[in-house]
Amino acid sequence: MPKLIIKPFSVNGAWKGQKFKTDKYKSYEKLLLFTLPDVFIPDGPLLVVFEFGFNSDLSDADNPVKPLLDILQKKYGFNDSRVYQVASTKVLIPREKEEYISFDIYSYCEFQMKLIDMKFVNIYSN
Repeated sequence: MPKLIIKPFSVNGAWKGQKFKTDKYKSYEKLLLFTLPDVFIPDGPLLVVFEFGFNSDLSDADNPVKPLLDILQKKYGFNDSRVYQVASTKVLIPREKEEYISFDIYSYCEFQMKLIDMKFVNIYSN
């Protein structure tokens, strides 16, 4: 993987002046805060996995991540600075099907340990 020695650019620095939520975003946030199920949020660093079902292949897999992550932290009371890894998958679904959002929140440390265990098992199982 190439490594560039440059400070990563935050979306927070991408706009001049203050950012204001649109009425559409406020409605989306309100709907999600009401609709989201109760979930357990592990302590420590987190891994968040998203799946977005879109009717159009022109939809971007990353565009819905930040607004949804902000709403999840508001709903579940965690700071998104605890998120160490995000995985986002775009699924193309037929136009007659309903678009959807799916997510899971895992302990990043436990996930990393499982990956190490899987590698260890694969090395020694042959």
